Amino acid sequence: MDYDVAVIGAGAAGIAAARRLAEAGRSVVILEASNRVGGRAWTIELAGMPLDMGCGWLHSAERNPLVAIGHDTGFTIESGPTAWQTQWRDLGFSPEERLAADAAWDALEERLRTNPPASDRASDALEPDGQWNAYCQSLSGYLNGAPLERLSVADFLAYDNAATNSNWRVHEGYGSLIGAAVPDVTLRLSTPVRRVALTGQGVLLETDRGSITALAAIVTVSTNVLAHGTISFDPQLDDHLHAASELPLGLADKLFFELHGNHGLEPETHLLGDPYNDETGSYYIRPLGRSVVEGFFGGKGAVVIEQAGLVDAFAFALDQLSSLLGSGIRRHLRPLTASSWCHTDWVRGSYSHALPGKAGARAVLARPVDDRLFFAGEATHHSDFSTAHGAWESGLTAARQVLEPAV
Repeated sequence: MDYDVAVIGAGAAGIAAARRLAEAGRSVVILEASNRVGGRAWTIELAGMPLDMGCGWLHSAERNPLVAIGHDTGFTIESGPTAWQTQWRDLGFSPEERLAADAAWDALEERLRTNPPASDRASDALEPDGQWNAYCQSLSGYLNGAPLERLSVADFLAYDNAATNSNWRVHEGYGSLIGAAVPDVTLRLSTPVRRVALTGQGVLLETDRGSITALAAIVTVSTNVLAHGTISFDPQLDDHLHAASELPLGLADKLFFELHGNHGLEPETHLLGDPYNDETGSYYIRPLGRSVVEGFFGGKGAVVIEQAGLVDAFAFALDQLSSLLGSGIRRHLRPLTASSWCHTDWVRGSYSHALPGKAGARAVLARPVDDRLFFAGEATHHSDFSTAHGAWESGLTAARQVLEPAV
């Protein structure tokens, strides 16, 4: 055998699994299809600023294991309240409207908990022709990357019941933190795995750079990659691949404007573009005091801007911001960069959600096969899916399964 364990994917799950296995003395190789580590945690440096193109919040920070790892490795963790769901100077969204909109969302959550629709489809709990339905849809887009029509109630509540309201940040970038956690094991970038097969002795992995054998393998690639057949598996894995198709990646994208001149915008503030539009952007102004506006689009809004292309996406965001701040803001905003997760090779989306009636697919996807093939990644976590720390914890779980096989 070439290695004790082969880990497919160098995102949070794969890195966590490799760290634990290396600590236990196992020989490990990480096979990453792209040319970088981190997966959906991706920090880039532009205009002298670290920008998180993917995950940026340390959710449920009090119990998030990446907080301690960040502190231990010298990263600067920003705790405390955020500007999310506030509206700078009440522009375009009055206090009375915000109270009504938040009450509508709270009422929707209450119906999901106390009288969930038999369909398990979250949209079936919306108030018919409700004034704030578009606002609720926009929140679902940000939280789940998908509209309520595609969302399992049971799955949504599993996350909501476990989550806290503490969302912290990493000054140097979440992606940088994940990247700094890579252990001293063999790492092969730009090495897509094309086939995984169980053999008499272990696992055979066929890659674009030759074949590798291992006693066991941990698969951490996204559900969309699995469901699209990017990697070929033995027929006995069909249940896992079907489960992946029931846990598709939603879509969330960011675009960044660089701020110039005397714009008058205060740091750590926020604007919702249009509370009556379910495709609206959410704009974090000068996060951590930086000279940027970070636009966030989820669900339908993210689909629209990806289909429109970068030029039209920035134009839409600029129109929303100028409608709130006045046309003069245009001369202070310059398009800087944007993500496009739907078109990102080896990912094909943002974070997973269970389709109505399919919340149980997470347990199916997480099930080991013959104590040689294991699955990890945010989609396999029972409650912290859609987060980097959920992916991290799933990697630790898979490593433990390798080290302590079921009897």
